[in-house]
Amino acid sequence: MALSTRLASSLWRALKALHWAAPRQCRGLSTPQGSEPSLNLRGIFPPLATPFSPTQEVDYAQLEGNLHRYASIPFRGLVVLGSNGECPYLTPCEKVEVVSCVRRALPRDRLLLAGSGCESTQATIKLTVSMAEAGADVALVVTPCYYRGAMTNAALIHHYTEVGDASPIPVVLYSVPANTGLDLPMEAIITLAQHPNIIGIKDSGGDITRMGLMVHKTRQEDFQVLAGSAGFLLASYAVGASGGVCALANVLGDPLCQLDRLCHKGQWQEGRDLQHRLIEPNTAVTRRFGIPGLKKAMEWFGYYGGPCRAPLAPLSPAQVEELRSTFSANGWL
Repeated sequence: MALSTRLASSLWRALKALHWAAPRQCRGLSTPQGSEPSLNLRGIFPPLATPFSPTQEVDYAQLEGNLHRYASIPFRGLVVLGSNGECPYLTPCEKVEVVSCVRRALPRDRLLLAGSGCESTQATIKLTVSMAEAGADVALVVTPCYYRGAMTNAALIHHYTEVGDASPIPVVLYSVPANTGLDLPMEAIITLAQHPNIIGIKDSGGDITRMGLMVHKTRQEDFQVLAGSAGFLLASYAVGASGGVCALANVLGDPLCQLDRLCHKGQWQEGRDLQHRLIEPNTAVTRRFGIPGLKKAMEWFGYYGGPCRAPLAPLSPAQVEELRSTFSANGWL
C-alpha cells in the first residue's frame, strides 16, 4: 500500500466517524472487541432484482412498488446493481437512474450499496463517483475478471487501492467466483482491509473456513465480512460475519431478518431450524434457476418479478413447477 495512503489513515477514519455519527445498531460480530465500525453493516441486505417491462426496458414504477413493499421489512439497507440486478445488462445511464430512483424511495437510516465495479480501474472510479452523486452510501466493487490470468495479488491490490483512494464513499470488496471465475485472494483482502476507505467484503464463495479466516485476519481493522448467500448465513455468523447480502431476501425478507436476529441473540437452535428451511429455496433461486427463478418466486410473494433482459431466458413450465415445489416442501407456499 502506498505510504501516502497509510499516512492518511487516521484522517480518513476521523472523517468517516464524523460522517456516520448517526445512531447505529449494535456491533456486528466481525468487529474487534471494544470498538465499533465507522459504518455498521450488520444486518440483511437484499440485492435488488431490476424490474423490466415486457419490452425489456427498466420499469421504474414497478421498482418503486417493490421498494414500497420492502419498506416494512427491517433490512439494514439495499444493494442495487449487483449480480441479481442484471448489472452487466444495464447501460451506464440506466445504472445511475436506478440508484437515483432507489435513493429517493429509501429512508435515510437505511444504507444504499451500489455496484460500481468495471473491468478497468479508470472506469470503476468514474462509475463509483457517479454512484455517490446519485445517492449511494457505499460502493460495492466486484473483482475485474476478463483478464483473470493477469489478476495477481499485486494487480488487484493496486486496482482496489486506487478505487479506495478516489472514492468519495466507503468501498466494499465483492468476490463472486461463480460469476467471475476469480476468488479475491486472502493476501489481497488482508492488505486491502488496512485501507481506511475499504470497510468490508461481500464474499459469495461459500467457503466458511475462508470466511472465518478473513474475520480473524482483519480483526484489528475497521473491516466487516458479509455473507453473499442465504444458504450459509448461519454458518457465516458463527465464524464472525456481520451481515448478509442474500438474493433470497428479495423473496423471503422477513425470515432472513429473523435468522439474523436469532444468530445475534445467540439462539442457535432456533436459527438452525430456520436456516435448514432456507437452504433449498436459496439454491433454487441462485445456482439452480438463477435470476429467472428469483423473479418468478418474487411474483408468488407479492412482488413484481417480470422478465429478465435477454439473453437470460424465462423458466420452462417444468422448471416453474419444480421451483414451486421447492418452496412448498419447505413450508413457504
